[in-house]
Amino acid sequence: MEQSAWQSFFQLFISGLAAGSIYALIAVGFAIIYKATSVLNFAQGDLLVLGGYLCFSLMAYLNIPYIFAFLIAIGLLALMGIMIQRSILNRMIGEPIFTVVMITIGLSSVLQGLFGLFWGHEEQKIMTSAADRIIALGGVTLTMAHLIVMGVIAVLFSGFFLFFKHSRMGIAMRCTALDQDTALLMGISVKNVFSLSWAIACVVACVGGVFFGQINYMIPAMGAVGLRAFPAIVLGGLDSIGGAIIGGLTIGVLENLISGYLDVWLGGAGLKEIVPYILLLIVLLIRPYGLFGTKEIIRV
Repeated sequence: MEQSAWQSFFQLFISGLAAGSIYALIAVGFAIIYKATSVLNFAQGDLLVLGGYLCFSLMAYLNIPYIFAFLIAIGLLALMGIMIQRSILNRMIGEPIFTVVMITIGLSSVLQGLFGLFWGHEEQKIMTSAADRIIALGGVTLTMAHLIVMGVIAVLFSGFFLFFKHSRMGIAMRCTALDQDTALLMGISVKNVFSLSWAIACVVACVGGVFFGQINYMIPAMGAVGLRAFPAIVLGGLDSIGGAIIGGLTIGVLENLISGYLDVWLGGAGLKEIVPYILLLIVLLIRPYGLFGTKEIIRV
């Protein structure tokens, strides 16, 4: 049965929220590392793909049930985040931020090469019941995986709010983000805070990667999705986790609506690929610290 105009709009809107949930998970990883270390991790998208590949391998080659493969992949990614921080980035403390950012770009290239080496360049997909089960609500259809990832975003947002607001380590991370020297004087282990921030960012990336691998096919170059999520973190604010989630959902909905309406009218012009970056430029010109980011005040 043909959808009405309103049903088509809500289909695009809800599907955009589902796609935006993946962007939001990537953006949260960006925000956590930037909040603690003032570094943009350009390997975040590749860490997402790695999480998806690990879960896929555990299920396909070792016949481990989905939920256990998911948890093992999360543990492995968290451990990898700690190892990256302690073995590589700890040596960069005190070095220019540009140097550390270049290391993350190099890490991205290394990971993409390893993906092709170990998993090849053919498309892979995590096959689960949630990936294929269709849910129809009022003429709007979604897969169960879409609904679950939107629920995960809500849970993560609540969890991060409580963690940063009330937990000892969360408060230590906020203190470190504000002033590393003061944090050191207060007895906070800045190195442990950095390691934890990378571990959390890798866990978030793994969660996004597993759902991404159910909704879409995975290939080594798919880490570029991290760059597509970059406008989301700029829109929300580089140091705002809530802003990262809102930014990711906004970009996902915007892309879907443009694809469903303008691209059709313009004969498939591919506007959805460039409009998020146009929005990024507008935000940088009008509000460079994002909608919810911390405004820097420079006194002269």
